[in-house]
Amino acid sequence: MMIVDRLQLPERHCTLRVMPMPADLNQNGDVFGGWVMSQVDVAGAIPAMRRARGRVATVSVNSFTFRQPVSVGDIVSLYADIVRVGRTSITVRVEVFAERNYVDPIIVRVTEAELTYVAIGVDGGKREVPPENCSQM
Repeated sequence: MMIVDRLQLPERHCTLRVMPMPADLNQNGDVFGGWVMSQVDVAGAIPAMRRARGRVATVSVNSFTFRQPVSVGDIVSLYADIVRVGRTSITVRVEVFAERNYVDPIIVRVTEAELTYVAIGVDGGKREVPPENCSQM
């Protein structure tokens, strides 16, 4: 039996919220880890694209920890925050929570990850991340 700490969702802005469907299950009836990884990559890219003011590409998955499985019907909330900005790269930390058990609702942290994105120019090559005070596109 898995011990579950009852959490609350963070009070900051949720970057992405999704619900896995039966097609997302593996042979054991849990959601594929690859599905979760895909959602994490999408959620991480959102603040990276905003900060880069344009296209980004994932260049590194620095860490990825699965803490608990995700199930069909869970409401999966992903929170992504920039932790580092380099000359051409942006590193983002993503926390993933699942809301489950509608009769007696609980929220659990299911995944944590850190990814690095690189800003991409119109030619498809790396470009510098603009200064924060630069005007919007």
